[in-house]
Amino acid sequence: MELISKKKNYNLDMRVCFPFSVNLSILLVIMISFFISISECAKAPAIFIFGDSLIDNGNNNHLPSIAKANYFPYGIDYGMPTGRFSNGLTVMDYAAKWLGFPFPPPYLSLQSKTMKILKGVNYASAAAGILDETGRHYGGRVAFNGQIKLFEKTVKLELPMLISDNEVLSKYLANSIFLINIGSNDYINNYLLPNMYTSSKNYSPKAFARLLINTFTDQLTRLYRVGARKMVLVGIGPLGCIPSQLSMNNSTTGLCIQRVNDIVSAFNQLLLPLSTSLNSTLPGSFFVYHNTYDAFFDMVHNPSHYGFTVTNEACCGSGKYGGTMSCLPYQQPCNARDKFIFWDSFHPTQAANAIIAQRCYTPSATQCYPISAYQLSLL
Repeated sequence: MELISKKKNYNLDMRVCFPFSVNLSILLVIMISFFISISECAKAPAIFIFGDSLIDNGNNNHLPSIAKANYFPYGIDYGMPTGRFSNGLTVMDYAAKWLGFPFPPPYLSLQSKTMKILKGVNYASAAAGILDETGRHYGGRVAFNGQIKLFEKTVKLELPMLISDNEVLSKYLANSIFLINIGSNDYINNYLLPNMYTSSKNYSPKAFARLLINTFTDQLTRLYRVGARKMVLVGIGPLGCIPSQLSMNNSTTGLCIQRVNDIVSAFNQLLLPLSTSLNSTLPGSFFVYHNTYDAFFDMVHNPSHYGFTVTNEACCGSGKYGGTMSCLPYQQPCNARDKFIFWDSFHPTQAANAIIAQRCYTPSATQCYPISAYQLSLL
């Protein structure tokens, strides 16, 4: 593992199909070949990930937070706990695989101080939200504003050590893919917790959705100004179906809480028009909207179509629907994990994540608009 210790210029050539043309010694080519796959023929050189616990792959391991997943049985099907809030891979892990990238290192880990950042970085942090106050009861987390600041640091201080030519760096960023999955916590760890947060007292559901969208617009514009051009905006899933909400609302039927789904839908209804608007107002940008709500809703209501048998209980959790308390250290999870949609009180299983990712990040994707993230990576 080579740490970034002094300025280097890897002379990245964006004209070729292979993301990087490394015109240094043969020894250096061999040395960095571990990080740069020449088997793929995509134009996107890197993938940068922003979001919350749905896609955090280890950042919260390094924070004073109770929102952690660095213990067994998390990662049981990955081979070990990594900080991913799942039994295995997340949606963005599958996205990286299908787009031809290695898993980007979590920014707060030592791995992000190596040449691995040439292929991308994951800034996602469990309990993070669009609003800075979201998730504060969990302790340490990096809100979306903070994640953008870390990305600015990457662009201004760390990437220039590897790409010294400003024009080449700008092209590298413009061709990279930015995956942004944020907003769920602004509901389940803010708006839907009236005893801890005042947002539901101060805003109607529609007004709160507008607040989030207006804040999100400013944040995405900041990313654009730093150099991001190709961005995938992931919608919020049907949070009224997760075990935590079923337990909190004392469901007697095990059916999704419609009131919660209606509240969340107000945000999604504004997110798709936002992506269209930004495409026209930010020159050279291309925003893609990933509709996760419909796919997840269909899994819950038509589980047999996907191989699931348990739709409203956590594979690892305690209390009603396994949603009262999330997966505890060394708690024994269910055995038939691929039959469960939910891994813990809040998060999907690896099997569900694979289906959600397939709908946007593969050549056959059908639930990203106006094109798939796979097509976006080839532009």
